[in-house]
Order: sequence, then C-alpha cells, then structure tokens
Amino acid sequence: MFGNSRAVTSNQGGPHSSLADTVRRHLGHVWRAPLADHDRQAFARAEQWLGDQARPLILDSGCGTGRSSVWLARRYPEALVLGLDQSAHRLERAARRFEAPGNLLLLRTDCAGFWRLAESAGWRPWRHYLLYPNPWPKSAHLKRRWHGHPVFPHLLALGGTLVLRTNWELYAREMARALEVAGRAATVSPLSGDGEPITDFEEKYRHSGHRLWELVAGLDH
Repeated sequence: MFGNSRAVTSNQGGPHSSLADTVRRHLGHVWRAPLADHDRQAFARAEQWLGDQARPLILDSGCGTGRSSVWLARRYPEALVLGLDQSAHRLERAARRFEAPGNLLLLRTDCAGFWRLAESAGWRPWRHYLLYPNPWPKSAHLKRRWHGHPVFPHLLALGGTLVLRTNWELYAREMARALEVAGRAATVSPLSGDGEPITDFEEKYRHSGHRLWELVAGLDH
C-alpha cells in the first residue's frame, strides 16, 4: 500500500472554542431529525440476525471495506459484530475481499440513524469502535465530527467501551473533552506501531509516517 497520505491540516490551533457549548446544547435537547427508511430496514435486518442470542455485541461504525470488522470478529469469536457503513461501494468491496466469519454482519446504513434506533430498542453494545472517522478538519465543520454532532448523546446512551482511532490528535483530544463535559472519562495515547493494521487507513497512515492516536472510554455511568 502506498504511503502517500497527507497529514491532516486545519485552521484550528487547538480544541474548538465552541466545543463545550455545542456538546451541552446537544445534551440538553433531543435530536428529532426524521429517520430514513433504509436505516429502519437495516436495523430490522440486524435485529433479525441477532435474534435471541445472548452474546456480547460489538459495533464497528464507519467500517468502510470491512477489514476492521473481519478483524474484530476473528479477535472476539465469542461476540457478534455489526459493521456499519453508508457506502454500498465500500461494502461491496468487503464482500469481494473477505470471507465474512459467521459472527459478522455488514450493513449499509447511516450510523447516526442506526444508533438512534439501537438506543430506542435498548441495545447495550459491549464495545463500540470508531476507527479513523472523517476528521472534518475545518473549524466550521465541528458539528460534523461525532463529538460535535447532534447524535452524540445517542452515542453515549448506547454505553459500553468506546474505542476511537485517528491520525489527527486534535480529534481525539476534542472527543475526550466532549466526553468530560458529558461526565465520562477517557484516555488518549499514541497508538503503537506494532501489530497488524486493522483498517486500510491505519495501514496507509503508518506507511505515510503519521502518528496515530487511540482514545478509550467507558460510556456507562
């Protein structure tokens, strides 16, 4: 894989000045955006697949080509893994590249809609992975980052252990600050270069010489 990925650049020199106010505003107001039919259909398929199996659940949100979802399903064979991505093209690549383990289901859906449906249904994932989300590095795009998005309270409500990886340290630091505002503690640390890369982005960023970061937080009170 070519190491030609540029480092993230931004007009922000530090955490966004409106971060805390944005998070508090979202925490204090229920997000009432309409849910899309395709998200409802994807969620119904997930519920049917899960059935009444009493096994830990892992969400891999924004799974892209599914490489990380396959890795998680093999790493945690006792769990059920749902890989979520809004791109049909990327998920079609997953079907061509990987033989999905029996404890993995890949779904085309918008994560924000799916999380809301999962929360309403009382889901409580064991672990939730956000691996290299779009950083939206422009200051004006704070509300497109997961910690500045109106869906953030629903992400929190799902609970479990949140694992975020990024090649932009500021994204991880902002997520940690948003979690602090919401009453959750998080740790942010450099990601070791040892071991197998678990996403295509992670492999590409390593080859490009980027420093990678990992945030881990317990979302349950």
